[in-house]
Amino acid sequence: MNEKPTVSASVPPARAVRATAVAAALVTVAAGLGVRSTADGDVAKYAGDALYTVLIHTLVVLLAPRVRPLTAAGVALAVSWAVELAQLTGVPADLARRSAVARLVLGSTFNAPDLLWYAAGAALAWAVHRRLVRGRSPARS
Repeated sequence: MNEKPTVSASVPPARAVRATAVAAALVTVAAGLGVRSTADGDVAKYAGDALYTVLIHTLVVLLAPRVRPLTAAGVALAVSWAVELAQLTGVPADLARRSAVARLVLGSTFNAPDLLWYAAGAALAWAVHRRLVRGRSPARS
């Protein structure tokens, strides 16, 4: 018997995962803009830090739709921390002076508490992603 391998009905096609990731990215950006328009100071800053990592998580899923939640969260956290630690070099600050996009993506000044808030964002993204995946297939976590 020649049986073709079948994809489990509980695993959505990459296109559906990517569409969900795009929607999640848009919601994340909207949440960030909403927080910035309604809150000031530390609340806006640290919520923005957490949402930055959530956005990176959604972009990881967009690029690799079959990625496991823990892997995506780990990559998002590593990227966020790398960007924050790069701020110790002064390179992001120099780029931020030249480009508004660089300022938004790379920041300019190192702030140690940001590292904690990036971890909070990664944990939130992991929890939501895990719940979505578990709803489809109990084997992936």
